[in-house]
Amino acid sequence: MKKAPRTAMKLVGSAAVAALLLTGCSSSPGGTTAKETTSQDQIDKALTTPTKLTFWTWVPGIEKEVALFEKKYPAIDVTVENVGQGLPHYQKIRTALQSKDGAPDVVQMEYQYLPSFTVTNSLLDLSAYGAKGVAGDYVDWVWNQVSTDKGVWAYPQDVGPMGNLYRSDILTKAGVTSAPKTYEEYATAAKKVKDATGSTISNLATNDPAQVVGLLWQAGVKPFGYDGDKTVSINVNSPEAKKVLGYWQDLIQKDLVSTDADFNDQFYQGLAGGKYAGWLTAAWAPIFLQGTVADTAGKWTAAPMPQWDATKNVSGNWGGSADAVLSTTKNPIAAEELAKFINHDQESTTMLATQQSLFPAAKNVLGSPTFTDAKSDFFGGQTVNKLFADISNTVDKKFEWLPFTDYAYSQFNEIVGTSIGEKKDLSTALDTWQDVLVKYAKDQGFTVK
Repeated sequence: MKKAPRTAMKLVGSAAVAALLLTGCSSSPGGTTAKETTSQDQIDKALTTPTKLTFWTWVPGIEKEVALFEKKYPAIDVTVENVGQGLPHYQKIRTALQSKDGAPDVVQMEYQYLPSFTVTNSLLDLSAYGAKGVAGDYVDWVWNQVSTDKGVWAYPQDVGPMGNLYRSDILTKAGVTSAPKTYEEYATAAKKVKDATGSTISNLATNDPAQVVGLLWQAGVKPFGYDGDKTVSINVNSPEAKKVLGYWQDLIQKDLVSTDADFNDQFYQGLAGGKYAGWLTAAWAPIFLQGTVADTAGKWTAAPMPQWDATKNVSGNWGGSADAVLSTTKNPIAAEELAKFINHDQESTTMLATQQSLFPAAKNVLGSPTFTDAKSDFFGGQTVNKLFADISNTVDKKFEWLPFTDYAYSQFNEIVGTSIGEKKDLSTALDTWQDVLVKYAKDQGFTVK
């Protein structure tokens, strides 16, 4: 594997950002490189050789899927560890890599953070182990999230294609008898709902850039880009991005959309009490709602997102993660096979969907009637899984991230999120966000398109 680009060696910033970025850290590959091809004999030997692996993940109960792997390959002993979720998880991975002590073999990683590890050569290229051969077993756009022309960096586990979950009882009271099919209809419905019930049609969180990025994704906006080396593109204030945020600013200023921070007590109370008549959210949200606002069972309906163009049917994505192998692993074949098995084996992927309630990326679940035909009592008997499985096929296939998405997201919260909450001009906020990100990128040694 080639030496880490100079760009990665210059990643510096404030103490908070430095804790998030792999500043000046380059990892050399721990085994077979992408220039070589691993034979089946080598794989068989690795899987029958007594080996210990460590897997860092936040997925509850994933020990069950790991147990399936260990049953099939009894020579492999896997230790599953939950070292935290979100930024603490990534910080601990980076700390372990920097110290060259205690790094796991396999790690859970959200799609948007993969480039911040590939830029430092910290992930093993899985191409040499046959990863490209299973590309067709995942939804196309999801595979694009874990692979580039330079390699395959992880196996997809779950995704969050976006749809519209709404309180049919509240919308019906306002005279809205079906889900708005366009954003123009959505705005009209928002006013009807507010006038008739006092509820807002949805909530645009001040602290959740992933939600806004998902909305931009659906609109075909390309706010970020990365060539895998030293060049990034930053277009968060493009005319297309401003059109999307301008639409939401209009609804916010008319008090038709709430701007509460999400995933806190106030947000949960808003969902439970009908403050929000709906939520433009992701495929993981139906299960989330069932566990959070159980008393509202039977009052919800799931539908596709409203569209900018009535002739099209497209969506964006919010969330999801994959399993990657760190390049420092001393057992690359066994580690790669673990990551693949969990997310490719039929029994394992089905368990992830039905027991851990992760919305699947693998087609062997998305195409299974057992999964798609399941009726949800919470959603009045709807086959919600099928709805989101169909939506997943409409997500734009080309969407990229920056190798410093964590910084971009933190600045979103400070700049755009604050402006959302204070009902300020979002066009100006996007301009400021653009300037901050461009300056940061150049300061780190990246070339900005």
